[in-house]
Amino acid sequence: MKQVLIIGAGRSASSLINYLLEKAELYNWHVTVADASVEAAQKKVGGNKRGTAVGLDVMDAQLRGQLIQKADVVVSLMPPNLHHHVAEDCIRYSKNLATASYVSPQVQAFDAAAKEKGLLFLCELGLDPGIDHMSAMQLINQIKRKGANITAFKSGAGGLVAPENDDNPWHYKFSWAPKNVVLAGQGIAKYLKNGHYKHLPYHRLFAEAEQIEIQGMGTYEAYPNRISLKYESAYGLKGVPTILRQTIRHKGYCKAWNLLVQLGMTDDSYKMDYSEYLTYASLTRSFLPTVQDEIKFQDLRARVAHFFGLPYEDKAIEMLEWLDLFEEIPINFDEASPAEILQFILELKWKLQPQDKDMIIMQHEVEYNMPDGKEYTHYSTMVYKGDDAENTAMAKLVGLPLAIGVKNILLGKFKMSGVHIPILPEIYEPIMNELIEWGVRFDEKEI
Repeated sequence: MKQVLIIGAGRSASSLINYLLEKAELYNWHVTVADASVEAAQKKVGGNKRGTAVGLDVMDAQLRGQLIQKADVVVSLMPPNLHHHVAEDCIRYSKNLATASYVSPQVQAFDAAAKEKGLLFLCELGLDPGIDHMSAMQLINQIKRKGANITAFKSGAGGLVAPENDDNPWHYKFSWAPKNVVLAGQGIAKYLKNGHYKHLPYHRLFAEAEQIEIQGMGTYEAYPNRISLKYESAYGLKGVPTILRQTIRHKGYCKAWNLLVQLGMTDDSYKMDYSEYLTYASLTRSFLPTVQDEIKFQDLRARVAHFFGLPYEDKAIEMLEWLDLFEEIPINFDEASPAEILQFILELKWKLQPQDKDMIIMQHEVEYNMPDGKEYTHYSTMVYKGDDAENTAMAKLVGLPLAIGVKNILLGKFKMSGVHIPILPEIYEPIMNELIEWGVRFDEKEI
């Protein structure tokens, strides 16, 4: 009986676990779900006779090693900085590994050892990264087979709230790790535009977001991801003048988020040992310069608007007010960073209610020309909604590609070894074909 070990039972685990438990019945497999909270693991297994829930502190090397030794495939849903511990054990005990996270330098360093042992470490097999790679490679290869010359590649994705449950001025609710949303974009965004390298620092990132048209959905805005250039080689786009990967948000989000960035509220680099004495309003005031006319600026909203040179009625200022950042609400936890406090506030305000649906938007835009001189722009667009706050689109589209990949590893259908991302046709074709059965479809439009 083949064994699957899943380490982590968080937000994105439900669809993965349910899929593998269903296939376990068909193929005579067993699925072990290990999590720091055994209750969370038990909830995900749900009493299925093909599943076992265990408690695991992933830093407990002895227990971690014991569980990995028994597995044929290990799925790590741990935070990215912990994958290398699991990967090291997989090398030690000769086990295949699958993750939905970006390949870290520590995991990439196991490539030679994995090849030597005939092991497959299949990474970046979720939504973004994951479905973005696979759908992009399908489209790029389809266009290349026509003898076309690609001149621009742009790709964007965003996890948003479904229109029917969009009831706040930010047009956003959390469907994935809140901390990642708060810290998004920190660093330098690097991309190619018309043959020139572009470097967009964090303090300008949201101020320079561009408006984009999503086919069938209308106008949104998008800001550059940090790692567009990473895929110049991986996607076979060497020599293409424009290569840009972006994050999609509703119009107005980036302007308001930029105000939080400029205030300093997304800073996670230091702790405020006095934060327990602050309120939302005093935190906001702490980032503002002293003003001479205290009477004129007793209204904190007016003071913030003045600081940014915006009208009092500006929509972005209204969005900050909706977060209660001008209210004397106690923070009540100490030694927190500004980013941790902001995350706490946002988790209260951006929470998906039980029946709320999230929505994933992904779009690739490829410009190319043909030998006869004709020029084309091809749009490939996916819109996918979740069922409710538990069965989210985000959880499905992270978990399902990973689950299908694990199934194919167990069935011996992937013959390669070493550290891979899903950019080879023998990996992405069967996964994308099966995802169609789950309603994951891209609509194509060419101009």
